[in-house]
Amino acid sequence: MYLIHAHLELPSGEEPPVNIKVLVRSAIVPRDRVEHISVHPLPPSELILGFYLLAARLEEAEERTVRVCHRLLRDVPQLALARLTGAGVPLMPLAFEPSRVD
Repeated sequence: MYLIHAHLELPSGEEPPVNIKVLVRSAIVPRDRVEHISVHPLPPSELILGFYLLAARLEEAEERTVRVCHRLLRDVPQLALARLTGAGVPLMPLAFEPSRVD
């Protein structure tokens, strides 16, 4: 299973619909092999969708996420004006690096 973050840009000043997770989940089909979805709205008008999906390889998971997102932008009216700006595995934050002790 892979976690792939899809980065969406909404039109200026727009916020994601309140029920975005339900809308996205209802548009997912079994062949997408998506097990779980997370939603991270970022001000002012960005949105990250986290897709936990089953795939044999990372490249396959990323490619499938891009295809799913293009379908969502086409088929979910509330996302029609959004733009996919990237998709990939989220990197771990620097918080896990050793901190310097004085």
